[in-house]
Amino acid sequence: MLRCVPQAVLAAALLLLIAGTAAAQTSRPFPATALRGALVVTQPPEVLLNGKADRLSPGARIRGANNMLQMSGALVGEKLLVHYTREPSGLVHDVWILTPEEAARKPWPTTPEEAQRWEFSPAAQTWTRR
Repeated sequence: MLRCVPQAVLAAALLLLIAGTAAAQTSRPFPATALRGALVVTQPPEVLLNGKADRLSPGARIRGANNMLQMSGALVGEKLLVHYTREPSGLVHDVWILTPEEAARKPWPTTPEEAQRWEFSPAAQTWTRR
Protein backbone atom coordinates (compact mmCIF):
# COMPACT_ATOMS: atom_id res chain seq x y z
CA MET A 1 0.00 0.00 0.00
CA LEU A 2 2.78 2.45 0.86
CA ARG A 3 4.51 1.68 -2.43
CA CYS A 4 1.56 3.24 -4.31
CA VAL A 5 1.65 6.55 -2.41
CA PRO A 6 4.77 8.00 -4.14
CA GLN A 7 3.41 6.99 -7.54
CA ALA A 8 0.04 8.60 -6.78
CA VAL A 9 1.74 11.80 -5.61
CA LEU A 10 3.89 11.87 -8.76
CA ALA A 11 0.85 11.34 -10.98
CA ALA A 12 -1.08 14.13 -9.22
CA ALA A 13 1.86 16.52 -9.56
CA LEU A 14 2.15 15.70 -13.26
CA LEU A 15 -1.55 16.40 -13.79
CA LEU A 16 -1.28 19.75 -12.00
CA LEU A 17 1.74 20.69 -14.12
CA ILE A 18 -0.09 19.85 -17.35
CA ALA A 19 -3.22 21.72 -16.23
CA GLY A 20 -1.15 24.77 -15.24
CA THR A 21 0.62 24.79 -18.62
CA ALA A 22 -2.67 24.54 -20.48
CA ALA A 23 -4.18 27.38 -18.45
CA ALA A 24 -1.17 29.60 -19.11
CA GLN A 25 -1.66 29.26 -22.86
CA THR A 26 -5.20 30.60 -22.91
CA SER A 27 -5.97 34.11 -24.10
CA ARG A 28 -6.55 36.71 -21.41
CA PRO A 29 -9.69 38.81 -21.78
CA PHE A 30 -8.99 42.52 -21.39
CA PRO A 31 -11.76 44.99 -20.52
CA ALA A 32 -12.81 47.64 -23.02
CA THR A 33 -11.38 50.25 -20.64
CA ALA A 34 -7.85 48.83 -20.90
CA LEU A 35 -5.35 51.12 -22.60
CA ARG A 36 -1.89 50.21 -23.91
CA GLY A 37 1.21 51.87 -22.57
CA ALA A 38 4.86 51.64 -21.64
CA LEU A 39 5.29 51.22 -17.89
CA VAL A 40 8.44 51.65 -15.82
CA VAL A 41 8.20 51.14 -12.06
CA THR A 42 10.51 53.74 -10.52
CA GLN A 43 9.98 53.60 -6.75
CA PRO A 44 6.72 51.82 -5.87
CA PRO A 45 4.03 53.07 -5.97
CA GLU A 46 5.58 55.68 -8.28
CA VAL A 47 5.74 54.71 -11.97
CA LEU A 48 6.38 56.26 -15.36
CA LEU A 49 3.53 55.58 -17.76
CA ASN A 50 4.26 56.54 -21.35
CA GLY A 51 7.16 58.64 -20.05
CA LYS A 52 5.04 60.64 -17.58
CA ALA A 53 5.02 60.38 -13.79
CA ASP A 54 2.05 58.40 -12.48
CA ARG A 55 1.09 56.37 -9.43
CA LEU A 56 -0.27 52.88 -8.70
CA SER A 57 -3.43 52.71 -6.61
CA PRO A 58 -3.18 51.20 -3.10
CA GLY A 59 -4.85 47.98 -4.34
CA ALA A 60 -3.10 47.84 -7.71
CA ARG A 61 -2.65 44.44 -9.33
CA ILE A 62 0.14 43.74 -11.79
CA ARG A 63 -0.20 40.49 -13.72
CA GLY A 64 2.82 39.09 -15.52
CA ALA A 65 2.81 37.54 -18.99
CA ASN A 66 1.98 34.23 -17.26
CA ASN A 67 -1.04 35.95 -15.61
CA MET A 68 0.44 35.51 -12.12
CA LEU A 69 0.55 38.50 -9.77
CA GLN A 70 3.85 40.39 -9.76
CA MET A 71 5.14 42.63 -7.00
CA SER A 72 5.89 46.15 -8.20
CA GLY A 73 9.19 46.17 -6.31
CA ALA A 74 10.45 43.23 -8.39
CA LEU A 75 9.86 45.20 -11.60
CA VAL A 76 11.80 48.37 -10.73
CA GLY A 77 13.63 49.78 -13.76
CA GLU A 78 12.14 47.39 -16.35
CA LYS A 79 10.41 48.96 -19.36
CA LEU A 80 7.25 46.93 -19.92
CA LEU A 81 4.58 46.99 -22.62
CA VAL A 82 1.29 46.74 -20.74
CA HIS A 83 -2.45 47.11 -20.83
CA TYR A 84 -3.77 49.04 -17.85
CA THR A 85 -6.93 50.46 -16.33
CA ARG A 86 -7.45 53.34 -13.92
CA GLU A 87 -9.62 53.59 -10.84
CA PRO A 88 -12.16 56.45 -10.57
CA SER A 89 -9.64 58.71 -8.79
CA GLY A 90 -7.27 58.37 -11.77
CA LEU A 91 -4.62 56.09 -10.26
CA VAL A 92 -3.36 53.08 -12.25
CA HIS A 93 -5.20 50.05 -10.87
CA ASP A 94 -4.97 46.93 -13.08
CA VAL A 95 -1.87 46.19 -15.15
CA TRP A 96 -1.24 43.28 -17.49
CA ILE A 97 2.29 42.73 -18.83
CA LEU A 98 1.77 41.70 -22.44
CA THR A 99 2.94 38.52 -24.11
CA PRO A 100 4.37 38.88 -27.64
CA GLU A 101 1.06 37.59 -29.07
CA GLU A 102 -0.95 40.15 -27.10
CA ALA A 103 1.44 42.95 -28.07
CA ALA A 104 0.96 42.03 -31.74
CA ARG A 105 -2.78 42.83 -31.55
CA LYS A 106 -2.99 46.21 -33.21
CA PRO A 107 -4.44 48.75 -33.14
CA TRP A 108 -5.01 49.18 -29.40
CA PRO A 109 -5.87 52.60 -27.95
CA THR A 110 -3.32 54.42 -25.85
CA THR A 111 -5.61 57.25 -24.69
CA PRO A 112 -9.23 57.42 -23.48
CA GLU A 113 -10.00 59.68 -26.45
CA GLU A 114 -8.90 56.98 -28.91
CA ALA A 115 -10.98 54.39 -27.04
CA GLN A 116 -14.05 56.65 -27.39
CA ARG A 117 -13.58 56.93 -31.16
CA TRP A 118 -12.81 53.23 -31.77
CA GLU A 119 -14.99 50.13 -31.46
CA PHE A 120 -14.03 47.17 -29.24
CA SER A 121 -14.93 43.53 -29.88
CA PRO A 122 -14.74 41.71 -26.52
CA ALA A 123 -15.00 38.26 -28.13
CA ALA A 124 -12.13 38.84 -30.57
CA GLN A 125 -10.22 41.17 -28.20
CA THR A 126 -9.60 43.61 -31.06
CA TRP A 127 -10.20 47.29 -31.72
CA THR A 128 -11.40 48.80 -34.99
CA ARG A 129 -11.03 52.43 -35.94
CA ARG A 130 -14.38 53.89 -36.95
